[in-house]
Amino acid sequence: MSFLNYHHLRYFRAIAQEGNLTRVAQHLSISPSALSIQLAQLEESLGQKLFERTKKRLILTEAGHLTLDYAETIFRTGEELFDALKHRAPKQRQTLRIGAVTTLSRNFQLELMRPLLKKQGIELVLRTAALRDLLNMLDVHTIDLILSNLPVPPDYQTGLHSHLISEQEVILVAHRAHKKFRFPDSLDGVDMILPSLESNIRIGFDLLMSQQSIRPQVAAEVSDMAMLRLLAREIDAITLVPRVVIRDELKNRTLVELHCIDQIRESFYAITPSRHFPNSLVKEIVQPLTHKKSSSKKRRLSNIISVKLKRG
Repeated sequence: MSFLNYHHLRYFRAIAQEGNLTRVAQHLSISPSALSIQLAQLEESLGQKLFERTKKRLILTEAGHLTLDYAETIFRTGEELFDALKHRAPKQRQTLRIGAVTTLSRNFQLELMRPLLKKQGIELVLRTAALRDLLNMLDVHTIDLILSNLPVPPDYQTGLHSHLISEQEVILVAHRAHKKFRFPDSLDGVDMILPSLESNIRIGFDLLMSQQSIRPQVAAEVSDMAMLRLLAREIDAITLVPRVVIRDELKNRTLVELHCIDQIRESFYAITPSRHFPNSLVKEIVQPLTHKKSSSKKRRLSNIISVKLKRG
């Protein structure tokens, strides 16, 4: 029967934090060979490889990241023991590390995470970056999932899953109502604020305009939804934007809706890796939303079939 040696675990945590066995050995005033033996004994007792060895540093494996999470919890619990004996209630927390692409709507992120924010004992770590950078973070286990408005690129490695968790309406907004506005004719030659050409909704919008021989004037073109929202408020132009991005502006009438484009939707994905030791909080985000999305699709399909039967 294997027993966990807490001295080994403390050495492991120090190595994981430093990333260099020699420096840790110097800090602990023991030889690198002795420290290496301690680490090997821990790996043997756990039956898992905890580090990938490179020339410059030690990189945690998936099992290593899981072990580090538990090690932090164990040592934090030890500290809480002293707090409890001093009549201070201990607190146990579970961590979920989320990566979000820089262009993703902040309103959508907040709506997604709101149920977790209301729970006790959960620590959220939020990181924003380009999708490729986040995919690299997912590979080295520094985040648990990615929130993105694009799925995993087709040229990227396998082992990642893109879960469609939401689709948002895309609308045209302006500072004031246009009484004689007609889509798409009223957009011909009009100043517009548009998402960048990399955006799926921009691609869909350009296709619609091309089919109708409509040519709007581009007043501004941005990839970041937060900046798109600000420009929509500042520039007297018509803006193409997902409804969720400017929800507050519509509510307080800073912006008014001119038209909802039924042919275009902004899609949101949760990208997750295949893990032997998945973070249980990931399922709390992905499963309820994908189930809700699936139910919604079934209802829409049922409605379509019902209409066709009535017409038939």
